Amino acid sequence: MPEHPQTSRGAATYQRILDAATEEFAQHGIAGARIERIVTAARTNKAQLYAYFGDKERLFDAIFLSSLERITNVVPIDADDLAEWAVRLYDEYLRRPDLIRLATWTRLERRPAGHLVETHQHYDDRKLRAIAEAQAAGRIRAGDPFDIMAMVIAMSMAWSPVSNVYAASSQEPDAAHDRRRALLRDCVQSVTATGRGDASPS
Repeated sequence: MPEHPQTSRGAATYQRILDAATEEFAQHGIAGARIERIVTAARTNKAQLYAYFGDKERLFDAIFLSSLERITNVVPIDADDLAEWAVRLYDEYLRRPDLIRLATWTRLERRPAGHLVETHQHYDDRKLRAIAEAQAAGRIRAGDPFDIMAMVIAMSMAWSPVSNVYAASSQEPDAAHDRRRALLRDCVQSVTATGRGDASPS
């Protein structure tokens, strides 16, 4: 079984491994990542990495699940203002492009269909409840809450690092980001507005 660091020095090594592995997996994916590059960047050795994480697959799991927790905690849903939630997701992709790349590698290499993770309820249930409550109060259009959530997230990713059209960068002028935020805000508001004659949520 993988062990947890017991000292401050061990904790520092553990964090360096996570940081180095996040960059490595985001750039090269699961199959393309190399343990040798990770331990070199983390200034440690394979034995220490394997002691903490077990193997490359479990190291990726730790990093990917941590990235989902970050998105959930740093950008919590506001079902009363899904447009602003989408904008905040846009901003988080600018700050941490590695997070969305990790999700894309997971889709390409592990789960080509269905939910991105088996434990999706842990990440989705609170969002879906919030959307359903807003629907019941007449603040969001009717429909499957999961479909509403998926659409808003997809719209927030229009200029993300994995866009097939254009990937935004934090180095671009503020005016470009402000223009996209305004368009994203308007589009999400239009899509999620009430009174669109959709079927009631199941």
